[in-house]
Amino acid sequence: MDVLTRLQLLREQIRHHENCYYVLAAPEISDEEFDRLLHELEKLESEHPDLVTEDSPTQRVAGRPTASFPTVEHIAPMLSLDNAYNEAELRAFDERVRKGAGLGDAAVDYVAELKIDGLSIALTYQEGRLVRGATRGDGTRGEDVTANVRTIRPIPLALKGGPTGRMEVRGEVFLPRAAFARINKEREDAGEPLFANPRNAAAGTMRNLDPALVAKRQLGAFSYQVVLSGREPPQDMQKHRDALRALAAWGLPVERHHQRCSGIDEVVAFCERWAEGRLALDFDTDGVVIKVDDLALRERLGTTAKFPRWATAFKFPAQQAHTKLRRIEVNVGRTGANTPYAVLEPVFVAGSTISMATLHNADDIARKDLREGDTVVIEKAGDVIPRVVAPILALRPADAVPWVMPTRCRACDSELVRDEDEVVWRCDNSSCPARLRRSLEHFASRSAMNIEGLGESLVEQVIEQGLVRDFADLYHLASAQLENLVVAPRDPKSARAVPRKLGKVGRNVFAEIERSKSNDLSRLVYALGIRHVGEKAAATLSRHLRTMAAILDAPVEALQTIPDVGPVVAASVRSFGHEPRNRAVIDKLAAAGVNMASQQPEVDEGAPGPLAGKTFVLTGTLPTMTREEATAAIEERGGKVAGSVSKKTSYVVAGEEAGSKLEKARALGIPILTEEGFRGLII
Repeated sequence: MDVLTRLQLLREQIRHHENCYYVLAAPEISDEEFDRLLHELEKLESEHPDLVTEDSPTQRVAGRPTASFPTVEHIAPMLSLDNAYNEAELRAFDERVRKGAGLGDAAVDYVAELKIDGLSIALTYQEGRLVRGATRGDGTRGEDVTANVRTIRPIPLALKGGPTGRMEVRGEVFLPRAAFARINKEREDAGEPLFANPRNAAAGTMRNLDPALVAKRQLGAFSYQVVLSGREPPQDMQKHRDALRALAAWGLPVERHHQRCSGIDEVVAFCERWAEGRLALDFDTDGVVIKVDDLALRERLGTTAKFPRWATAFKFPAQQAHTKLRRIEVNVGRTGANTPYAVLEPVFVAGSTISMATLHNADDIARKDLREGDTVVIEKAGDVIPRVVAPILALRPADAVPWVMPTRCRACDSELVRDEDEVVWRCDNSSCPARLRRSLEHFASRSAMNIEGLGESLVEQVIEQGLVRDFADLYHLASAQLENLVVAPRDPKSARAVPRKLGKVGRNVFAEIERSKSNDLSRLVYALGIRHVGEKAAATLSRHLRTMAAILDAPVEALQTIPDVGPVVAASVRSFGHEPRNRAVIDKLAAAGVNMASQQPEVDEGAPGPLAGKTFVLTGTLPTMTREEATAAIEERGGKVAGSVSKKTSYVVAGEEAGSKLEKARALGIPILTEEGFRGLII
């Protein structure tokens, strides 16, 4: 391959992987593999400078903003960091610093900080108040994610003291390990693809358009740099460690394990200590950032087009081990997603013993050519989620055969189906035992059938004792069955703990089940857990088609004529209605007296409604109306409800504890309604 062709190929590969990492938050290769490609490109361009192009990845900071948010310009470029992977490369960095600063053999003072594996963020404070949060983007312009940033509790909305004027604080948003494990468990139960590591989860969360979801995920944040707008740093902030102390004093979160290191030997010792010590932290770190402490010395060293010369990132080596892949099994989630996983011979890696690992999907298994009986390489993605990297072909048994995805559900024997544009196989039987527990919890949830008292513990009890095998069985339970149901003690370790009957609690749950029979059809449609059908789609289907039978019998073409029902939702509803076991459950629900018709006013396609063309945003808690009731009132009158405030918003309806949406509405001059004012509109 000639040099020009190789250069073009490298640039295309690097751009592709930059897009996967920075924009899609779904990297396909490791950091080491990416850096090898980049270093090869840099070497070739240094040997052939006449072939360097302006759009080469070596000539700019990698990454670009997505189209989901408006973009904003940073006060100063947010550059990447060059990487070091071993002690020799760390010492080479130190030699470059001393040579560039003309220091000879004199030791340089550095600050070593744990490298947080998350998403870079720039926080702008004006007169001590948070006015903007932006992602790194392409280093010059980033995505404006202010609404999401305001939901991250460690980030203060107002500083305690600090400089006047405009200031940008840079840091990292991340997902704590406990929150990461919780979110992935929820996604697994819902049949959704798992996040590969906390960094992907943090990046995906910050790019979500719903600030409520961002708040729910409980992101963390650390700050590490101050950028003053067109001003020199004050006299008490001439060192990097001074800036870290100032950030903490102003109320900003600063990772506490940073250390001043006098010379490169202390830097090396810090990196070696944290290569193992990081496993005890409650957040993910993939290395150490080493920075020259003296800010004046940084100015003398300067930057390249891509990196500061005064800093580098030492990357910890991946923690891997070899073990035997005993067998491949399949787990069934709430939505029926069949996800294969590896059962391994237990092996110790990155601080814990691993006996199982996700295999993602059948296509991934085929691509890696994993077979039962293989000796495989195991690694903890982000040192948290165990994954199978590859088989060791030299150790493959002679009788090992390619693994084939089952065609029928292991739990209920229903035929598995897969959409053309997906890699996940699913069981469409809503009464599948493997799906039942999570499905019942969803069915009874507040937004669905709203059966108070029927929580996780009780759901598990009625399933274990064989009282409930599908949704409809709930409505065939007798009050006495629930009253006499024996449940395990809350604290089984207590000497006084004994199993007990539900008694009055059981009677109350029975009454809640009976009450739920009269719910509107929209609640039932949502409660059934039809894939892609959320609360809004359920309400739309119910108001337009009026009965459960009409919804389940409607052809895909007819479903797609309904406003806001696209081909994906239509196909999903049709698939659900086509499954005989689902129809049998619906018949049982109807026989038990569960309402099967819409109680909302019938849609008049010819009448636009008094709120037609108006867009509302609801925020806070209204005194006498639920969010669902207010939404229904708006949609019945032709209006729309949006999740975020924009210039196109007609009204913001604000209740108690209204948050950032209310502030944004005020800033944009959008009319704000109390519940009383809102009721005046819908009379």
